[in-house]
Amino acid sequence: MNATPTAVEASHPETTLATWLAEEAAQRAILDAGVGLGVSRIDQIAGLNGAEQFEAMLAGQLPYPNIGKTLDFLLISANPTAAVFQGTPGVAHLNPLGSVHGGWFATLLDSALGCCVHASLPAGKSYTTLELKVNMIRALTPRVPRVRAIGHVIHLGGQTATAEARLVGPDGRLYAHASTTCLVFDIRLPDAA
Repeated sequence: MNATPTAVEASHPETTLATWLAEEAAQRAILDAGVGLGVSRIDQIAGLNGAEQFEAMLAGQLPYPNIGKTLDFLLISANPTAAVFQGTPGVAHLNPLGSVHGGWFATLLDSALGCCVHASLPAGKSYTTLELKVNMIRALTPRVPRVRAIGHVIHLGGQTATAEARLVGPDGRLYAHASTTCLVFDIRLPDAA
């Protein structure tokens, strides 16, 4: 799976869109046949590193978060170097001016940023966002059938991580880009009863 459109793909946006839609349909089928919506319990992820957690989620073995269903976007892939989310800009996401609300851009980009950091973490570690910066380059409307937020880790340290992401259409057009700083910390296990 190719995260960002190449020059060849950008010159053939219909082919890129068809590939993106096929990947989305395949991933939705796996998730719909799996354990469904929810949040993983500590006992379900204990001993798994971030990449293994996403591998299990994408295989339908762990629940996937409801935010994607609410805002109509989907995790396509996550590994220790990158995470890709695909979203459908729709009428439900419009601001009063008739373009997609900046919060939708930010949520999709924040998801790609956070998940690429999460997928890079060893077992027993977690993260939270300390800072998020989003630059919206051009308006987005429902006339654009899909966009992808592609996040890449820049730095992963013992206490902080940084990442960057781009929001692109199937024609390679850039709609927004973002960066984050995350706090990395040990997962606290509940006390034994």
